[in-house]
Amino acid sequence: MKKLLIFCVVMVCTVMGVSANEMPVDWKAQWIWQADDGPANSWVAFRKDLRIVKVPERVIANISADSKYWMWINGELAVFEGSVARGPRPAKPWKRKKEMWLDPPETKPSNSWYEEVDITAYLKPGENTIAVLVWYWGRETHKGTHVDSGKGGFVFQADFNGKKLISDKSWKVKADSAYALDSGETGEAIVQYNVKYDARKEMGDWTAPSFPDGDWKAATEKGIPPVAPWYNLEKNYVPALVNHGLKDYENYPESKFPFVSKGETITCELPFNKQITPYLEVECDAGLEIKITTDNRLNKISAFHTTKKGKQSFESFAWMNGHKITYEIPAGVKVLGLKYRWMSVGDINAGSFTCSDPFYERLWWMGRNTLFVCARDNFMDCPDRERACWIGDVADQASYLFYCMDDAGRKLLKKAIRITMAYSDAGVYGALGPLRLRELPTQSLQFVDQGVWQYYLNTGDEETLRYAYPFVRDYLNLWTMGADGLPNRDKRSMDSWNWSDWGEKETVDDKVILDALYYFALTSAKKIALELGENQDIAWFDERIQTLGMAFDATYWKGKYYSSNPKKFQDDRANALAILSGLARPHKYAAIVENVLIPNQFCSPHFEWMVEEAMCYAGYYADALKRMKDRYQLQVDRTWLSTLYEMFPQGGSYNHAWNAPNAILAKHVAGILPTQPAWSEYQIMPNLEHITSVKQVVPSVKGDIVVEINAADKCYGVKLVSPKGATAIVGIPKASITPTFIGVNGSMVWKNGTFVGGVEGVAWKGEDEKYLKLEVAPGFWKIYAEAK
Repeated sequence: MKKLLIFCVVMVCTVMGVSANEMPVDWKAQWIWQADDGPANSWVAFRKDLRIVKVPERVIANISADSKYWMWINGELAVFEGSVARGPRPAKPWKRKKEMWLDPPETKPSNSWYEEVDITAYLKPGENTIAVLVWYWGRETHKGTHVDSGKGGFVFQADFNGKKLISDKSWKVKADSAYALDSGETGEAIVQYNVKYDARKEMGDWTAPSFPDGDWKAATEKGIPPVAPWYNLEKNYVPALVNHGLKDYENYPESKFPFVSKGETITCELPFNKQITPYLEVECDAGLEIKITTDNRLNKISAFHTTKKGKQSFESFAWMNGHKITYEIPAGVKVLGLKYRWMSVGDINAGSFTCSDPFYERLWWMGRNTLFVCARDNFMDCPDRERACWIGDVADQASYLFYCMDDAGRKLLKKAIRITMAYSDAGVYGALGPLRLRELPTQSLQFVDQGVWQYYLNTGDEETLRYAYPFVRDYLNLWTMGADGLPNRDKRSMDSWNWSDWGEKETVDDKVILDALYYFALTSAKKIALELGENQDIAWFDERIQTLGMAFDATYWKGKYYSSNPKKFQDDRANALAILSGLARPHKYAAIVENVLIPNQFCSPHFEWMVEEAMCYAGYYADALKRMKDRYQLQVDRTWLSTLYEMFPQGGSYNHAWNAPNAILAKHVAGILPTQPAWSEYQIMPNLEHITSVKQVVPSVKGDIVVEINAADKCYGVKLVSPKGATAIVGIPKASITPTFIGVNGSMVWKNGTFVGGVEGVAWKGEDEKYLKLEVAPGFWKIYAEAK
């Protein structure tokens, strides 16, 4: 094979103060593949040898693959599962139709993602080999999570101090025939396939530098970006998945190997429900089939390994999820090892919650696991049966991802917002996409506050807020205001579904829910307009807000709750939204909570956290916690279960995105929430009720906020680590203690009703009926209050 000689020179890597690898990519590389396009579910290998005189200080490779890739450099794994499902935005206008996934790829021109990969650590002076395996999906589904290009492809470009290494016909290519094109049907809802691998057909150690590739063909050049069908390449701003490496199963440590299989199913336990790729090492005769799958009854992905003679290892690169992984290994096979690899969106331990009540601590843990197992290329409703990006589910996830996930989670929400808006059509941004424009008005309206606004409030990302605003405004303008003062949609989109929630049948008050969500969206869109200085729209928002506010009360208030038909509906969802949206005034809270939100448990988990949040806003914290316990008790008591069900008390998928009890525990029990964009100011206003201690770590955009609260009969203490750039307003709850003095870091600052100060960085913020309030600067603080 020809060698590429790259001479390294010293050069300045900044232009006008911007790092060179942050500048737009000047693509010279070719998209490469085998001569034919596709085929679907094909696995294609590439190799490239190069000589380097001196390794530069930093080498960034810009890479894209249709659809996924794995890369080895000098035989070492450098990237495990690179690239993401296609669809940053349409490359050209689409002629939308209801069942777009049935039309050929050329009718859906879409841009593609690329990513930056730092490959410096894998390079060495002298001979180097890059080996890449690309998996081309080549299909779409009615869930619309991926836009198929119709062609497999790979593009690679790296700058070695001014000398470019690019993918072109000098790269070698070979389809890996060990992977079967027909690997078994996985249904119509998910894009990925099973993996069926025949080790008798494998190419040997083809990722190794010494591998003889003389019989491999030259890669076929398919064009330089932005060539069709991949069009413009847009940088993937979501950080790469965290590779946790190959790990032993809980019940199969290294000490259990080797052993000889008896032909019985081997069940391997994971520490909790997570996305994994299974691995095995065996020694046996050729032609035996090993099946790998999970205990998850809704799992669609399995792996099949047909053995060669002798020792061998295999890892299935199509991820699956469950609590247990099952291996069906024929009798007589010597099992040398069984492991799994977990990939996660960011650090699962970034945020945490512990407290004195083990029920709520375990529920938090289950909610966190559910959030992570429903995140990968995008946020998903579930990781098994469809993996679809429903924006109502995303809005639920957004309610607590800022308390659980680090920057990777924040960026994944940014991606959901931008993709959703980019694929809008005729004023409609769909609740499901990017390929499918399925409108669920309730979810599209919910997304305005709980998706777009909350994203901005927690991140301060004005660029994304400005990008989303015109789409939000145009969508809200699709409604007209009727003579009764309530909103109407005379014509829905071609693919519209009037859905509000599952839950107990015949309890959903759709009209009240939709009108409340429209009001909620209007008020949040006005906040966005004010933030962006879009003052020309304020009068339009104000007029609709005022009109709808009066009409809603006049039409739906029945003395004790809101209802479109009081003989039929006393809906917990509708009445919770009346509180959350601001339609219900505080003097109505008690009636709503006591007549509807406490006795009626009709909703699915999609609305449950909103009902509990409404109860907290109304001041019914103990009742909210009781309701939470009633609803989740069965699941928390199941010791084998580590994620949360789609339905109450159980049912559907056992890992569904719209479970968000963590939001209530973080925002209302621990009482931690931002009051200014990007957590530049935040408050800690706890409502502990029966809980005597809480420790919360919030991985905010400013840095980790660590809050530890302990309450006893005559003393109350808060330990706080507050990051740079964040001012905290700390409340001492009067319900917990009637203090005679408050101290900070060993010095008294308040005594017998008077703030005396004396501690730098601490100021008095006054008091209300619930709290004594201190404003504290960034740093470490130990705040304590004592009664006589």
